Amino acid sequence: MSRAAAPRGRALAALALGAIGVVYGDIGTSVLYALKEVFARDRVPLTPDNVLGILSLVFWTLTIIVSLKYVTLILRADNNGEGGLVAMLALAAGAVRERPALRRRLLLLGIFGTAIFYGDGVITPAITVLSAIEGLEVAAPGLHRFVVPVTLAVITALFAAQRFGSGTVGRFFGPLMLAWFVAIAALGVPHLLRQPQVLAALLPHHALGFMLRHPGIGFLALGAVVLCVTGAEALYADLGHFGKRPIRAAWFAVVLPALLLNYFGQGAMLLAQPENVRNPFFEMAPAWARFPLVALATAASVIASQALISAAYSVTKQVVQLGYLPRLRVTHTSVRETGQIYMPLVNWTLYAFVVFAVVMFGSSGALASAYGIAVTIDMTITTIMTFFVVRYAWRLPLAFGLAATGLFFVVDFSFFAANAVKLFEGGWFPVAIGGALFTLMLTWKQGRRLMRERLRSESIDLASFLEAIFVSPPQRVAGTAVFLHSERGSTPFALLHNLKHNKVLHEQNLFVTVMQHEVPWIGFDKRIEIEPLGHDCWQVTLHFGFKNEPDVPEALALLAGRGVKLDAMETSYFLSRDTVVPTFGGGMAMWREKLFASMHRNAAAAADFLHLPTNRIVELGTKLEI
Repeated sequence: MSRAAAPRGRALAALALGAIGVVYGDIGTSVLYALKEVFARDRVPLTPDNVLGILSLVFWTLTIIVSLKYVTLILRADNNGEGGLVAMLALAAGAVRERPALRRRLLLLGIFGTAIFYGDGVITPAITVLSAIEGLEVAAPGLHRFVVPVTLAVITALFAAQRFGSGTVGRFFGPLMLAWFVAIAALGVPHLLRQPQVLAALLPHHALGFMLRHPGIGFLALGAVVLCVTGAEALYADLGHFGKRPIRAAWFAVVLPALLLNYFGQGAMLLAQPENVRNPFFEMAPAWARFPLVALATAASVIASQALISAAYSVTKQVVQLGYLPRLRVTHTSVRETGQIYMPLVNWTLYAFVVFAVVMFGSSGALASAYGIAVTIDMTITTIMTFFVVRYAWRLPLAFGLAATGLFFVVDFSFFAANAVKLFEGGWFPVAIGGALFTLMLTWKQGRRLMRERLRSESIDLASFLEAIFVSPPQRVAGTAVFLHSERGSTPFALLHNLKHNKVLHEQNLFVTVMQHEVPWIGFDKRIEIEPLGHDCWQVTLHFGFKNEPDVPEALALLAGRGVKLDAMETSYFLSRDTVVPTFGGGMAMWREKLFASMHRNAAAAADFLHLPTNRIVELGTKLEI
């Protein structure tokens, strides 16, 4: 069935179950720590009015940010069926292509948001697994000293298993998370039945009254309340995997009711037993159920972390193909699903930072201060991007665009401001990670631009060069030579070196330029352009979207029937391996040029990235000063 077709019946149920397992793991495990953090360290006095006010804030936060912003509006902003901040960035940037200054600013903002995502990616596994294992302290207080070691063991096992792929265990994600949502709903119901007055918190005047009575405390409380929507970005990011309807069905039929029953159940219990405020989620459970609940919570936290880790691989691959990071080694873990990949460098770098976060912060409470700022930065950037999509991609009136996104921007910015005051309490950690990655991305992008300018300044026009050498042509040898070159229409250095050292030219010569575009997918019907240059030479341009697999041999096979006869065993691929030499004057600061040179030197081989056959490659080296 086409992804574009609206699924119904069993197909809808199956996709919704998958969405429950993949999309809602993060937001589903927020019940472990969100309400606990609101009342932690006596931040908010535990009174009946305050409990109702906080529950009302939680309800309306879920309603405005998730139900209205993400589920209703942002899921409509798909980029050829794909979602996520990278897809929205490409959509917004493409819509303002005729406004280059605005486009550059949007690209910078979107890339910064993508960099901050990695800070979120470090905190999510740390806080979710820690908060689940902390249930041991409630079940048996004497186990407190084992919380951090057990957390590290679970995280180590999770990251070590990544190289095997998530496909094997992925089929269990949906049923396990469904069991989790049923369990958290069941935990809340008995307490709600005993204290039904908490349902009054559904009325917005309790939230407004709390904020008016305690403006200072209320503002700080927003920094913890926003934890109830951590993971909301996943609704949009996984749009391409499940489609709008299953994501919406899962939210309204299962996830939202379960979350509300649990949050309101925690509030009801705190009204009757305020002494349970230290860890209200696990205190809700009867004593006999606490160890099984810790096990189920740990499984749910692993699933939430797995979804985030997989997203980190996917986002990194997209950013590489957009040209903001060097090529990285990618291993495909499934022969059927191209989206299932493993990136060793990303995996173990993420693992190192997660371990550092667990050891340094030591508790989910300490990590909560670091968590909110990364989440709210990305939520605010997504809202800004949505405005430009509504205004320029959908071409709707300015007033409509402001009305559609204005409320969400005010809410997002309020949550961001509430978390910004915790910058020195831990919020610096994801911001530092994001800032470092943002610097790497901009350095790579600018370094590549400098390389292209240098290559362009030293290049020879390809058509003129071929015309000159065929006045007195060199010896032709059997087979086809494919020269990979980044500058279309210029003479590849690999060709110059081949003629200089080998003094031969192949029977057929293809000068291939690979173009990456700011759209997710480009079909085979638009994959290839060919221009004859005479003497059995052709200029070939290959087009890929940022979610396409850049497979050059597969794309060149489309030349069949277009005047080019390719025999895989008679085709050689010529590449130029550039060595970057940093120099003073112009370009970037020397430290950035050295950083770029190091990134360029350690990038994965272009041959692997482009899926070239290893036994048919010829690499010729050149030095390039920037």
